[in-house]
Amino acid sequence: MKPIVVFILLLLTACSEPLDTASARQEKHAAQTTIIRDSFGVPHIYGKTDTDAVFGLLYAQCEDDFQRVEDNYIWAIGRLAEVEGQSAIYSDLRAKLFMTTDEAKAMYEKAPEDIKALCMAFADGINYYLKKHPEVRPKLIDHFEPWMPMYFSEGSIGGDIERISEKKIRAFYENGAALPKEEALAIARAASEEEPAGSNGIAISGAHTKNGNAMLLINPHTSFFFRGEVHVNSEEGLAAYGAVTWGQFFVYQGFNEKTAWMHTSTYTDVMDEYLETIIKNDSGLFYQYGEEQREVSVSEVRLKFKDSLGIIQEKSFPKYRTHHGPITHMEAGQWVASAMMWDPVTALKQSFIRTKQDNYKGFKAMMDLRTNSSNNTVYADAEGNIAYFHGNFVPKRDVTFDFTQPVDGSNPATDWQGLHTVEENILLLNPENGWLQNCNSTPYTAALQYSPKPEDYPVYMSKDQENFRGVHAISLLSEINQIDLDGLIALAHDPFLPAFEALIPGLVSAFDQWGQPSGEMNAAIEVLRQWDYKTSEDSVAMTLAHFYGTLYGQKGKRPFAMSDMELITYFGSSSPEKERLAIFEETLEQLNADFGTWNIPWGNVNRYQRLNGDPRQAFNDSLPSTPIGFASGRWGALAAYGARYTNNTKKIYGTRGNSFVAAVSFGEKLQAKSILAGGQSGDLNSPHFGDQVSRYAEANFKEVLFYKEAVLKDAQRTYHPGE
Repeated sequence: MKPIVVFILLLLTACSEPLDTASARQEKHAAQTTIIRDSFGVPHIYGKTDTDAVFGLLYAQCEDDFQRVEDNYIWAIGRLAEVEGQSAIYSDLRAKLFMTTDEAKAMYEKAPEDIKALCMAFADGINYYLKKHPEVRPKLIDHFEPWMPMYFSEGSIGGDIERISEKKIRAFYENGAALPKEEALAIARAASEEEPAGSNGIAISGAHTKNGNAMLLINPHTSFFFRGEVHVNSEEGLAAYGAVTWGQFFVYQGFNEKTAWMHTSTYTDVMDEYLETIIKNDSGLFYQYGEEQREVSVSEVRLKFKDSLGIIQEKSFPKYRTHHGPITHMEAGQWVASAMMWDPVTALKQSFIRTKQDNYKGFKAMMDLRTNSSNNTVYADAEGNIAYFHGNFVPKRDVTFDFTQPVDGSNPATDWQGLHTVEENILLLNPENGWLQNCNSTPYTAALQYSPKPEDYPVYMSKDQENFRGVHAISLLSEINQIDLDGLIALAHDPFLPAFEALIPGLVSAFDQWGQPSGEMNAAIEVLRQWDYKTSEDSVAMTLAHFYGTLYGQKGKRPFAMSDMELITYFGSSSPEKERLAIFEETLEQLNADFGTWNIPWGNVNRYQRLNGDPRQAFNDSLPSTPIGFASGRWGALAAYGARYTNNTKKIYGTRGNSFVAAVSFGEKLQAKSILAGGQSGDLNSPHFGDQVSRYAEANFKEVLFYKEAVLKDAQRTYHPGE
């Protein structure tokens, strides 16, 4: 063959080789990834590499609920107003105040190659799903980009940024003013009356378990269907099972064969507000910092929104920033800069490598990346360790200042002074009592007398505030002996409600002092007098207590600001007795008006209903629903079940509480059981839309299929993404 012909053939061969295009990457990932669906629709994803596994994980998530994947990113990247209209523009502005799209792209480009590869696999998995499912019509995002996870780097519901008030942002950027005090107080009061957020984590050492190995309860309380259940594996050491927040590429709460972790929202002070002294002159905009005047960073943010006719418009905003953070609002006539953890690349790294740790030493080293800012972590492992990490991202501060209030930004002494190490944070390892818990309560009772001591830590590391779930958990754990998985699940669903033990006797005693010995109220009081303070579907007393406690929280007079637990205790012991009776009389009137009688079992009122895959359900009393015997976490229910909205129904339909729950036991082989509220799929037509509802109501957990032989035995469908 002549040399020139050889050269041309070589050139053609080189040109025909697949370039590293998105399509080639996606096809390679798909070929190297297998998804096995079990009888509950849980996806077990097996990839050759970590990036293959992430690709398959996102593909599977889109199969189960693409709408929620897209919704999370529409919100996170600041494009909500393009879907929901101008009313959402301050949510979008909040996102862009902390990071613009260009800044997110720059962060991605500067990230380590392994993180970039995971982010690219995230985008490829979703985009491949959309390519293979042309019938799916996104609301807004028809192509996902690898920089998008920079906006959504840890799996908390809402995360830190949602604590920045949109209403305060609007008042400042629209009117150059502070939010009126009366409006701020009304918002705070309404928030205090909402169904509580939070979670439970319980770790038990082998000293108290039947098999002599550690156990962990993973019990997040989130809005229902906020996370799916997944099992993701690679040949590079990834083998994690648990809950994934829709659209993220890591298991957020879960376990592998050697370690298990549960996150609860923290009381640690991780965000601060700085009152900036602003100076405007001919040279520009400055702020006072010590003896110097520093220039305020000023740029423009342009946001799109859908107007009332459905036409996309644009609105521009100035963006102001000091070294403390972006200017988010005003207080007392001064601009306020908000400081919070914002290190997306490290946060993504920490979130992913958490799932691959195989002992306490590695887990603690991972925690020292210190970007899991909104959470505590309850931990157990196969070596028998149990641990509690209170907070993770904890800035060092000068304790002479009160950081629960905005501080003087012109004083350099108020600046953060680096971060506390994990060892310096509130940390509990293998307490002598053999168990520990956190239910969004004080860390200083996590292990009773073996708990950390508040005098050993700066005040900003935690509030010392208990709640009824914490009280409930401690009372149960103090009595445990030789517990197994089913015993742990039973403990997590114990029906006793300590809040009503504090509230109801005061009502009964008030009636005995001032009430009439006959009539409707007398009969209702007798029901409560005989009650053991346990919730159940058939309990009339539970119905009376719930509506009474709720109405008292709304209408009772408060002598001063109190926590939920303090307030309920006050209403049960120190409030005016005639006020208690008046509230109860109104409660009976409400029940009679809504249901025709006050004598109605709790399960007839407290219901589960999911009509379709919409994030917000149009609850309807005339449509089928399922009775639920659980109760609100406000009353001390560990198995929390409550509502944040009602759609003006008479019955109560749960919207948050127990969602994904798992109980994990280590040993020669890991054992675990789990449950989801409803089912794995958001598709009404899927058999897994509601196939776990009755199990959920009965606390009848399914067996977790962790090992591949068990997965294969139960396999209902095995396929590569795209098939």
